[in-house]
Amino acid sequence: MIFTVAIDGPAAAGKGTIGRALAARFGFAHLDTGLLYRAVGAKGGDPVAAAVGLVPGDLERGDLRSLEAGQAASRVAVIPEVRAALVEFQRRFARAEGGAVLDGRDIGTVICPEAEVKLYVTASPEVRAHRRWLEVGGDQALVLAEVRERDARDMGRADAPLRAAADAVVLDTSEMTVEAAVARAIAVVERALEGRG
Repeated sequence: MIFTVAIDGPAAAGKGTIGRALAARFGFAHLDTGLLYRAVGAKGGDPVAAAVGLVPGDLERGDLRSLEAGQAASRVAVIPEVRAALVEFQRRFARAEGGAVLDGRDIGTVICPEAEVKLYVTASPEVRAHRRWLEVGGDQALVLAEVRERDARDMGRADAPLRAAADAVVLDTSEMTVEAAVARAIAVVERALEGRG
């Protein structure tokens, strides 16, 4: 079975948590596409060469969840040649047999516009900054400033800006528990799977 769940949204909205939960629930493969960009940014040197030479082992680095890696990812993600090098990797993953969940910034709009399910997971900048601060610590005001700066960069870039696909189900997790957000996402996927049967 080929079945793709595309999850987009800004940093710390809950995409990864929901993506992992859906993959576990339905037995689908999961790819946090942000890790691709984080790995390219963390490798340093020429970002295009890093993207072209990316191997699955690069996604296992221990420092990819750091604030620095996130900022580096956002910087290299604006380079069209980097994006192009990573698009095919993502598309092959998405359409492999057995089902796949991909979360990122442009999955439903650019990578997999044909995805069977598209979710746009969001939350207010303040809520997302608080979540990120709980994760990484530091100065909470600085984390909020970085979240806003990253949003502006991700939403304002010329190539594949962050936005909800026209046919995406929008899930605002600002006031939702993790369990409620996951349950809502599961219901959306179950409806789509039933529609195929």
